[in-house]
Amino acid sequence: MSSTQTDLTPHSHAERGRLAGLLAGLQDDEWDSPSLCRGWRVREVVAHITMPFRTTLPKVVLGLAATGFSFNRYADRAARTDAARMSAAELLASLRANIANPWQPPGGGPAAALSHDTIHGLDITEPLGLPSPPAERIALVLANTTPRSLSYFGVDLAGVQLRGTDADIRIGDGKPVEMPVKDILLTITGRRPLSTRTR
Repeated sequence: MSSTQTDLTPHSHAERGRLAGLLAGLQDDEWDSPSLCRGWRVREVVAHITMPFRTTLPKVVLGLAATGFSFNRYADRAARTDAARMSAAELLASLRANIANPWQPPGGGPAAALSHDTIHGLDITEPLGLPSPPAERIALVLANTTPRSLSYFGVDLAGVQLRGTDADIRIGDGKPVEMPVKDILLTITGRRPLSTRTR
């Protein structure tokens, strides 16, 4: 299944709505819980997810220039700044107000938008023990995985093929390693070591 066969935009909107519902039930201290994004709490992740809805292209360019045009440094600085100046209620309101926002990562299209929302949603829900996205939604993210996206996270799948147990997904070539698609996504994005999942 690919983005040319499925309209991914409704899935991205549904994932934002699902995450907003879960965040609404968090206690104050849970907003300060560590996420799967190294060095970020839940509030920094939500600030990052919602940052594109609150900024403009000129501000992004200025922010990039201030960090030597390193997107990762810019994103980290922006997330920390916004998380410090905005309350949990404000961050949640920003997400709720933009569930149907048409934003897509530059050059990434609907597949990148869905990946962004789904991956960062897992960064929050996994440590807190909250429900994961539906397997079919995660499968759509995985179906649009490219060699470039795999290399971005620096995960080496040499000699291994990850196979979904709850959706028809296969990534890589080599020895089959079966796991739920959620765990495949966590593995290929560097959130979970592959060594702990091999047999």
